[in-house]
Amino acid sequence: MKYKTHGVCSQEINFEVEDNKLVKVQFVGGCSGNTQGVSRLVEGMDVDEAIKRLEGIQCGFRPTSCPDQLAQALKNYKETLS
Repeated sequence: MKYKTHGVCSQEINFEVEDNKLVKVQFVGGCSGNTQGVSRLVEGMDVDEAIKRLEGIQCGFRPTSCPDQLAQALKNYKETLS
């Protein structure tokens, strides 16, 4: 799934989910080291657990962050399943 980010340096997040687990996460743009680190940490993680851990993280004075945007992307993904 592709998710267009809002309010952060990365422009897009691409991810795949199998059996409610993240199997692949890729940020387009943003701080390369940080986004690669987040991607590797959440791969294999349950979608709901990732949302719980990442939602609400801020980047400096911004009200959101790349991890928070991933949580928003996952919430959006879950809504499409309903």
